Amino acid sequence: MKAAFLIEPGKIKIKDIPKPELQDNQVLIKTKSVGLCGSDMHYYQHGKIDDYIVEKPIILGHEPSGLVKEVGGDVNNLSRGDRVTIEPGVPCGECNFCRQGNYNLCTDMVFMATPPIHGAFQEYIAYNANYVYKLPEEVSYEEGALVEPLAIGLNIYEKSDFTIGDKILILGAGTVGQMALQVFKNAGANEIVLTDIYDLPLEIAKNSGADRILKSNNINKLQDSYFDIVIDAVGVQETLQQTSYFVRPGGNIVLVGMSPNSMIEYEIGKVLNKELTLRGIFRYANQYSRGINLIADKKVELDHLITNRFSFNEIKKAFMHLSNNPNEYLKAIINFED
Repeated sequence: MKAAFLIEPGKIKIKDIPKPELQDNQVLIKTKSVGLCGSDMHYYQHGKIDDYIVEKPIILGHEPSGLVKEVGGDVNNLSRGDRVTIEPGVPCGECNFCRQGNYNLCTDMVFMATPPIHGAFQEYIAYNANYVYKLPEEVSYEEGALVEPLAIGLNIYEKSDFTIGDKILILGAGTVGQMALQVFKNAGANEIVLTDIYDLPLEIAKNSGADRILKSNNINKLQDSYFDIVIDAVGVQETLQQTSYFVRPGGNIVLVGMSPNSMIEYEIGKVLNKELTLRGIFRYANQYSRGINLIADKKVELDHLITNRFSFNEIKKAFMHLSNNPNEYLKAIINFED
């Protein structure tokens, strides 16, 4: 089978590798669609994210959907021919975090496309069946690939202490910001404002129900506004500082954007003086079934978030084009041939 490897920053190469062998607790999945995530672009451009460093060639991609082709002997929740999406992290299941249900914090997590673990830009994937979910007929493979960022949006919502009628500011209108917008809108937010440096994601956010959109350089127009919840979905110095400025006293800040740099200055005085709650978000736990149901019930709309589609054979072109033209896309999908 073929797989796309990141050889070094800026260099993707498609190689022939053996098809994976199936273990008894696994299913073999023919890959159909894989979302191209911002973290994939970070690895492609910089070779690292925080402490996660690419030290040898790696297969990227952690937002896959596909078709079950073979089933291991111990698997009873899936069958050949099932259309599925894959939750890209498999926790140990034994540590305190796993036992408490917070398995996203498992220190022995095996997560796709996090060095040195290979990801989903390959034609076949053998995967633990407990983290593979059936897709209803009304959910497409492309939508199945977007369950992963939707799960992040659901985790943001769950950890934000949201109350119906809250005002929300989302800094960053990328895929995660768009998912958070739809989740909070569906939950009954009073007002949702999004900011971004690019026009395209802001236009999409407006079409998704944002009450107000602003270019990042115009954010001072909000200087007399205070929000119950402020979400940083970017992870850079400027947006991090803005969180404590625009949140109301006693409000909640949610940090989900991950920067390639682990050390960022922060004005902690505002957190203390305004008695703010500062919450970090790392991936998700127990959100996949919920996300699939929201898509199937049309509570969230995902098709319009996909701005670019590439075939697997075009993956080198995809990374190069998106890296050079970040203003021209919101979400890119890599589709595999049947």
